[in-house]
Amino acid sequence: MKLNSKGQVTIPAPLRAKHGLHEGDEIEVVEEDGALRIVRVDGALSRGQRLVRHLRGQGTARETEGMTTDQLMELLRGE
Repeated sequence: MKLNSKGQVTIPAPLRAKHGLHEGDEIEVVEEDGALRIVRVDGALSRGQRLVRHLRGQGTARETEGMTTDQLMELLRGE
């Protein structure tokens, strides 16, 4: 693994998968006993939590409140 000119490294995909790291996750590099460790930031939202926060409330429209699934499907299909 090489350090690029901006001081960045790429964490290999198998290690990201094993430790549940995803694009946008917040991490820190800390020095411990003369070694560097990559650690997840405590309290940082997971990828799923960020997605839910982003989408929350986007499916709500006053004209569709209280409609059944069948009524919504009719509306969406234009039937």
